[in-house]
Amino acid sequence: MVLGGSAAQAQPAMSREYELKAVFLFNFLQFVEWPPTAFSATESPLSIGVLGDNPFGRVLEDTVRGEVTRGRKVTVRHARRVSELRECQVLFIAASERGRIAEIMAELGDAPVLTVGELPDFATRRGGAVNFFFQQNKLRFEINAAEAQRRGLKLSSQLLSLAKIVGPSLSVGRN
Repeated sequence: MVLGGSAAQAQPAMSREYELKAVFLFNFLQFVEWPPTAFSATESPLSIGVLGDNPFGRVLEDTVRGEVTRGRKVTVRHARRVSELRECQVLFIAASERGRIAEIMAELGDAPVLTVGELPDFATRRGGAVNFFFQQNKLRFEINAAEAQRRGLKLSSQLLSLAKIVGPSLSVGRN
């Protein structure tokens, strides 16, 4: 994806970071299986929610525009309240929400939502399922597979093989 114009030139590093994160979020949809209860209807879209300040600009919407995954249209929603994003299958919790992580996780409860963050300890001690981090100037992600499993999500072995696995071990085999 190529961005043009002064907006891309104003924040090239930030734009590139969030271009990559947008692609990761979209790709997560292809490697996670949600229980039927994650959808209000059989024709419901696969939704990526962004909670808090939107660091993506239009990049996330541009990434998923016109996409269909698992027979469902892919959509993006933005909000400042968890209650407005309850029907999303992936919830990106922006760094702006760092002081509310415990409250957000409590409000989500056991909802079948793949929680994705970008804060230290998000997947190891804050209850998140996926966390972005940089290692040797490369964007990486870690997965707390036990947390995803607790929420009723099935992660593909392909996805798990690409991640740094954190948190307790899974009690059952990977699919």
